[in-house]
Amino acid sequence: MRTFMKIRISLLVIALLAVWPSEFAVAQTKPSTGSAIILGLEAKWNTAYDRGDIATMNTLLADDFIITVEDGSTFSKSGYIAHYGDSTVHVEISDMSDLKVRMHGKTAVVTGAYHEKGTSKGKPYEYRDRFTDVWMNMSGTWQVIVSHYSIPASQ
Repeated sequence: MRTFMKIRISLLVIALLAVWPSEFAVAQTKPSTGSAIILGLEAKWNTAYDRGDIATMNTLLADDFIITVEDGSTFSKSGYIAHYGDSTVHVEISDMSDLKVRMHGKTAVVTGAYHEKGTSKGKPYEYRDRFTDVWMNMSGTWQVIVSHYSIPASQ
């Protein structure tokens, strides 16, 4: 009887060990709640930018926000909103792709590709960039604190 019980326990342990890694793998492939929130905020920021929605951009950007754009220029929050909230800028295409979110506690780092096409003061422009955005949860509210855009070397 004891041998039979040892065999049953051994089989149970083996079965649990066989199932556990697959459960762990499934859990890793599901996007985390934090990542989903950040991706939603990225989309909200992109839509606000497309529409020149200054009020929404103002809530999403931290007070000490800074952005570095393609030519190396930097803008503070107020400078960014003034520049990109300009009524002479008309965005036709504003697409993000290849988005990856890395969560680090109350900080999230987003990397991806960005394509924008439109006119500024009547002149056409088009950018195909790589970007990095850093979001921080400050007192329960996620805000972007820094953003960096660069043109890939292959262009």
